[in-house]
Amino acid sequence: MRLRDLAELVRAPAALSVPGDAIAGAAAADSLDGRTAGVAAASVCLYWAGMAANDWADRDLDAIERPERPIPSGRIAPNTALAIAGGLTAAGLGLAAAAGGRRTLGTAAVLAAAVWAYDVKAKNTAAGPAAMAVCRGLDVLLGASTGRMRRAVRPALTVAAHTYAVTALSRREVTGADRSLPALTLAGTAAVAYTATGRRGWAPVALAGWYALRFGRAQRDVLRDPAARRVRAAVGAGITSLPALQGALIAASGRPLAGALVAAGAPAGARLARAVSPT
Repeated sequence: MRLRDLAELVRAPAALSVPGDAIAGAAAADSLDGRTAGVAAASVCLYWAGMAANDWADRDLDAIERPERPIPSGRIAPNTALAIAGGLTAAGLGLAAAAGGRRTLGTAAVLAAAVWAYDVKAKNTAAGPAAMAVCRGLDVLLGASTGRMRRAVRPALTVAAHTYAVTALSRREVTGADRSLPALTLAGTAAVAYTATGRRGWAPVALAGWYALRFGRAQRDVLRDPAARRVRAAVGAGITSLPALQGALIAASGRPLAGALVAAGAPAGARLARAVSPT
């Protein structure tokens, strides 16, 4: 197994969209400090675990629809992918416990259970987008678990709403979509951007506008041409635009510099996505 094969299995570039969840949660909970780095590392491990578990669970379907992926192409054995997913889950739980103690570990355990439930059971059902949205909302709450978690409910719901839209689009990556889907997700993106501003100064407004522009432009292309390749591009844009949304949420919590730094991950993720697909 080559390093590139592993990177494809876990969608390595997409991890740039993960630490912002923890930082947004911690900023809202007024607990952004040194512990947040450990919580963010735990989030990345759980995200990568979910990607590996996703490919393990979808190995038969991918053999038909996406034979180029690491498992159906024979570059990574199914049992190896499952072991990687399990090892990353354990690493994520360990990092969460070390960073934030029992409450953070408990939140991470709920998140890990939600991730595995999505991959193994819920993903290909009507509940799939909602289940994925729950996972991402819990990831924001994981960041808030070292502080006042109730204050992080708004950013958690905002990130969850964005995730719902991206996941709904992703279900049409192979078949293409009708124009009603991008019309709905585009309206949702506008609502998410407005919610993220928190009406607290120019920084969150600017970052939320940047998010809406990046993701909205790709959805507009799907609205014009709902072919599968356009849908895949929109899903990729949704993943790589998330740091801009997280940055807006962080700025709205009174941390504009931290928000700007997190948002800088959006163009970086887009560049890496050209080498390794984030979807």
